[in-house]
Amino acid sequence: MPRRSEPTVRSCVVSRLAMPSDQLIRFVLDPEGRVVPDLRRRLPGRGVWVTARKEMVAAAEKKRLFAKGFKTAVTVEPGLADRVGLLLEDGAVQALSFARKAGEVVTGFTKVETAIAREQLAAIVQANEAADDGRTKIAAALKRRFGRTDAVPVIRIFRSEQLDLALGRSNVIHAALLAGRASENVIERVAALARFLGEDGPVGIGDDGREIEPPEVPEKTAP
Repeated sequence: MPRRSEPTVRSCVVSRLAMPSDQLIRFVLDPEGRVVPDLRRRLPGRGVWVTARKEMVAAAEKKRLFAKGFKTAVTVEPGLADRVGLLLEDGAVQALSFARKAGEVVTGFTKVETAIAREQLAAIVQANEAADDGRTKIAAALKRRFGRTDAVPVIRIFRSEQLDLALGRSNVIHAALLAGRASENVIERVAALARFLGEDGPVGIGDDGREIEPPEVPEKTAP
């Protein structure tokens, strides 16, 4: 198999540290001289790079570092960091929708439990507002199958209405991503969003940071 090329090293305009480009966000100027994010790194023109964290983008705006980076007068419309976050969020939701169209998503609590028991999983998706009871039961199912609850990523960064939009159903709380390229893309997009927002966990566990473990089952005593 061909080896994946190493990401290009760039310098962050805020920290001045050299970092792999996949840990940075590229910004370019539009024809009106406004700073716009180039998340796919495809837009033409000179690029300025910022560490892919919300606070770093906000610092670049506040300290007027884009003008220094581009070496010209620029326009930065207020709220740039928030707009980048929304773009990353939209990208993650779209990736989830593509995974559904690729047949790599299972929805509904019972079907998710069955998928955990039988299928090759890429991740579990739970709405951010999922109740503790449902989360505990999913954790118990993971432990029965794999012997531990963290065998696959559990994505809790989406709200229920976002899952409804992406998956074409109403009141989606629990879903499972089956192994496949589309599911891998979801995890990559969610991981980028989680890093940008500074969430805990490998792919973001939501705002409250709760981690649910299933209750311990006492071992049977030998007769």
